[in-house]
Amino acid sequence: MSDETNHRIHAEQTLDQGPLSETLSRRLSGSELNTLLLEVFRERTRAGNASDLLKRYHDNRFVKPAEVSALDLKRLELNALEIADAHAFEPIQLSPAAPLGSCSVVATVDQNKVISALRGTELVADATNMLALHISDGLKSGELDNRSRHVRLSTTHRHVRAQQFHAPGMVPHFHVFCMVSSGMDQGSYSFEIPSFWEHIRVYRDIFDRLFHSPISVEIQVRQGYADPEGLVRRVAEAGKTESVNVTVSLHSDKTHNAYYQGLQFTLVTEIQGHTYAIGDGGFVNWTQQLTGNRKQRMLISAIGLERLTPLYRR
Repeated sequence: MSDETNHRIHAEQTLDQGPLSETLSRRLSGSELNTLLLEVFRERTRAGNASDLLKRYHDNRFVKPAEVSALDLKRLELNALEIADAHAFEPIQLSPAAPLGSCSVVATVDQNKVISALRGTELVADATNMLALHISDGLKSGELDNRSRHVRLSTTHRHVRAQQFHAPGMVPHFHVFCMVSSGMDQGSYSFEIPSFWEHIRVYRDIFDRLFHSPISVEIQVRQGYADPEGLVRRVAEAGKTESVNVTVSLHSDKTHNAYYQGLQFTLVTEIQGHTYAIGDGGFVNWTQQLTGNRKQRMLISAIGLERLTPLYRR
């Protein structure tokens, strides 16, 4: 760290007399803060030894391998992506790093639930946020156009979550398959209705072909649309003519939920006599926030592959 940056930090702290965290986050530029933190971590690792490193591995819950068959998980990933690709959801391989704030800025997730890192990054805690950023960047740069043709992407990714889980089977990192659809509002829910059923068709085929199991969909009304009840009713009615062959149940309780807009759905399946709520999805306003265009629409969805892998039979 340069002497100039060092002196600036001391000067700001002397003038501010507030919490050090506030001084560092608000008074230093991004590059100055990054330089300081890099120096701190370099000094800490310099003072350590191999024994310290092994102890950190032993004590850190985030760095242990997953208790799942790697081969079975990879086969399940590939098959799910191939099914999505056949439905025009282009598979994409994301980076393990995300921009700092990728979840908390647009999706109301507390930053303490995410593992923040250096160089303006964090570990990916939700791949759908990264897909939204990728799409929004393409829309702003002109590389993508979703006005006449919806953008459809799919991926598998290992999520890392920082919050403590105490329920059985809840782990700090886990694998998901997810999809995102992006389009423009043309009126009469012309994006929402077909996009919803496109997602459901993919999940129907995944569970039919890979698990020989049916799925059902539970739809909940959420705030964020002018007429969320009308949106849910129109989406459900369209399913009767879409020949998707899944059971749909409606829940009209308009519970406050700042994450989903208008509609949230839960995917339920029955495998080997056991019922699993295995995934969820809904409409979000992330592309509206990221592009500044209120006409933008987005649907996200995901299923957990970690729980499904032991049930997968080739």
